Amino acid sequence: MPNQSVLPPLGLYIHLPWCERKCPYCDFNSHERDTIPEEAYIDALLADLEREMVGVQDRPLDSLFIGGGTPSLFSPRAIARLMDGVRARLVPAETFEATMEANPGSAEAERFAGYFAAGINRLSLGVQSFDDALLHRLGRVHDSRQARHAVQLARAAGFENINIDLMHGLPGQTIELARTDMETALSLQTTHLSWYQLTLEPNTVFYKRPPTLPVENTLATIQDEGEALLAEAGLLQYEVSAYSQQGRECVHNRNYWSFGDYLAIGAGAHGKCTFEDGRIVRYAKLRQPDAYMEASEIGQRVSERALSDEDKIGEFMLNALRLNAGFSQTLFEQRTGLPSTVIAQPMERLGQRQLIEIDEGVIRTTALGRRFLDSVVGEFFSD
Repeated sequence: MPNQSVLPPLGLYIHLPWCERKCPYCDFNSHERDTIPEEAYIDALLADLEREMVGVQDRPLDSLFIGGGTPSLFSPRAIARLMDGVRARLVPAETFEATMEANPGSAEAERFAGYFAAGINRLSLGVQSFDDALLHRLGRVHDSRQARHAVQLARAAGFENINIDLMHGLPGQTIELARTDMETALSLQTTHLSWYQLTLEPNTVFYKRPPTLPVENTLATIQDEGEALLAEAGLLQYEVSAYSQQGRECVHNRNYWSFGDYLAIGAGAHGKCTFEDGRIVRYAKLRQPDAYMEASEIGQRVSERALSDEDKIGEFMLNALRLNAGFSQTLFEQRTGLPSTVIAQPMERLGQRQLIEIDEGVIRTTALGRRFLDSVVGEFFSD
């Protein structure tokens, strides 16, 4: 078994599973609930972290990401207790990034200063659109005014690093409406924009009762115009759906895409950990929040698997090829524990088709390769 002499950066993902209302497009592990058992859930999270930190407590924690659900339904006091518990168990790196997802609704926005005081230093706002009619079709509980105001409140609370989540290809969205959405988002001058197309995922309301979506030609024009506006505003694309100011890339998500490690706590959370003996293990937690809390004393993993060499190759490529800058052959070897020769044949095939290029040991997709990314990645999976 290969020796893992250089361990990847370490992140921590925390899942807070409750939301005010389940959106018809959402396939995340989120659950509607009128009242949230904050104390019991934080107890379960910290008990979970006690187990997950065994063997990694000497590694610095580079990033933390609190996702959901709607994490901003939790009170600042609960988030402060959670952050204190994390810091008592793991040592944050000097450049530690702590991201929390939040809704732009008025009730959540009033809490921003408390989250900042608790140690959250990056806020990700789930705006999705600035058009009230489109927001209604998406089942969102905020309006355009609240979305714009939320950015102002976040800045006033102390946040300098703010992401806006923006979707396109929405039901009834025209090229003009998509352009207005992008222009509005850019006018707010946040440091990061996550911009992605709506997809109809299984086990969602939209999948069962599909809405009418823009046609392919419209989608292509929206993509082209949006990319031009982003470039003009100085937001650089560093991943398929991620754009940022220079130096403001999301540390936590870059770690995912670079095949880094991340502990995972919370209902339905998924984690990945690399060990010095070369093993790379993926695991998942119980999805139902009540069951997760009830099992907090005995552990909540419902699946755990060590990656085969074939898994390591495929999963590394599935993530790293999303990065515009690509990756070095050295990084591949460090993250997988495998020699770069194991990817030589598919690399040669893709190079001949002008889908991948290699420049001084750095591997990246070409512009053509990014258009057919699924096909490119498929070359590295044995089946």
